[in-house]
Amino acid sequence: MPKTKKAKKIFVLDTSVLLYDSNAVKNFEKHDVAIPITVLEELDSFKKGNSVTNLHAREFIRYLDGISDSNMMKKWIPLNGKTHGNIRVVNDEDSKTDANRVFGSVKNDHRILNSALKLRESEKSKKVVLVSKDINLRLKARALSLDAEDYETIRIKDIDHLYRGKTDLEFNDNGLINELYKEGQLDPKKLEPSPPVSNHFYILKNHSSSALGYFNPGSEKVELVNRVNAYGISPRNAEQTFALHAIMNPEIQLVSITGSAGTGKTLLALAGALEQRSLYRQIFLARPIVPLSNRDIGYLPGDAQSKIDPYMQPLWDNLNIIKNQYKESSKAYQKLDEMVQTDKLSIVPLAYIRGRSLSNVIFIVDEAQNLTPHEIKTIITRAGENTKIIFTGDIFQIDTPYLDAQSNGLSYLVDRLNNNKIYAHINLEKGERSELANLASKFL
Repeated sequence: MPKTKKAKKIFVLDTSVLLYDSNAVKNFEKHDVAIPITVLEELDSFKKGNSVTNLHAREFIRYLDGISDSNMMKKWIPLNGKTHGNIRVVNDEDSKTDANRVFGSVKNDHRILNSALKLRESEKSKKVVLVSKDINLRLKARALSLDAEDYETIRIKDIDHLYRGKTDLEFNDNGLINELYKEGQLDPKKLEPSPPVSNHFYILKNHSSSALGYFNPGSEKVELVNRVNAYGISPRNAEQTFALHAIMNPEIQLVSITGSAGTGKTLLALAGALEQRSLYRQIFLARPIVPLSNRDIGYLPGDAQSKIDPYMQPLWDNLNIIKNQYKESSKAYQKLDEMVQTDKLSIVPLAYIRGRSLSNVIFIVDEAQNLTPHEIKTIITRAGENTKIIFTGDIFQIDTPYLDAQSNGLSYLVDRLNNNKIYAHINLEKGERSELANLASKFL
C-alpha cells in the first residue's frame, strides 16, 4: 500500500521560540516556517545584552540576513534545499478576525495572532500552526480556533522516569553485602541481569545490614562506596554519600545533583570542591540571575557588586555553613577567607563567567534548572584540561519563563548524558535542612 503523503504545514513562530532556540526554523522538516514582522521587531529589542536570549536574538537575525538577498516579505525563501521547507516574513495582519478587538487591547501578541490568522486565510491548502512557548498566547490562539502548540524539539518526554542515579536492592541474606565489604567489589551480574550504567550507585540492604556501591566503568565492577567527610561536612544519608563520592572521584569530570530544597545539593558540591582545592587552580561558584518580575539587575541600586549580591547570597550562606564548622582562629577557617580574598574561590553570576578560562578549575553551577539546554551545552563545551563541572538544581522549581521540568537544561543533561564514563548523576531525596523544612516540603 503506498504511503500517504503528509499534508504540508506552515508553522508560525513566536518570539519566545527563537529566544529559546535560535536554530528553531531548521527543526520543522519539510514544512514551511513563517516569522511575523512583529517577532522581528521584538527580536530587535533583545539584540543588546549578554544573556543567552540576547545571543539567540543576534544569531537568528544574522542567520535570516545571510540566507537570502531577496525580499522575504514578498515570497517564500528555501531554507535548505530538499531537506527543509521555505521561510517567509509575514507583515499582513489584516485578518477577518481581529485579535485586538476580540481580546480588547492592542498588543504584540495579538498582532502575531492576526498574522497567523491572515496566513490561514491566504494559504488555504496548508494547515497553519502557531508555535509558542508562551502558554497564554497558545490559549488565546485556541480561543480563536487557531492550532497552537509548544516548541518541543528539546523536551524530555517521560519526566517521571528521568534517570535518578541509583538503585535500591533488597536481599534475603547478607551474602552479597558481606562479599562487597570483604572484597571491596562485586560482579555486577550478581546484582541485576541488565548491563549496568556507568557510575550508577547501588544501595544493598536486608533486614540487618546494608552496603553502598557504584559501578566503576574502568574496572567493570561494582565497588564499595565508603562514607567520607569533606571540609567538615559529613553526608547524612546514602544519596549524599553518593554525591560526595561522585564529586571527589577524579575519573568523573561532570556531575549533576538534583533534589528539592534542603537536600544539601549546593553545600555538598562546595564542600567537595574545597576538599580538593589543592588539585585545582580555582573554584568558581556561579548561578544564573533570574530577576524578580523579569526586571534586569540594572534596576537595582548601587554598583555592579551591590546589584548581584542578593542573587548570590545563597552561595555565601552555604560557604558560611562550612566556615562555621571551625573556630575563627583555626587554619581551615582562615584558609577560606584567604581563598575568597585571593580569588581562589570566586562567587559570581553565571553571565560574568563568559570569556574566562575554564582550565584547571572546579566549576559549580547552582540553580541549573533555570538554564536552557543551549546554555548547559555552552558551559560544558568550554571546559579545558583538568576541569570538573558540577551542576545542581531542582528540576521542578523553575523560575525562568518558557522553561519547565521537561525542557530545562538540567533535565536535558541528565537525560542525554547518563551512562557516560566521565559523568555521574544522583538525585537527593531526603531533606536535611530541618524537621520544619521537611514538614513544609512534604505537606504544603
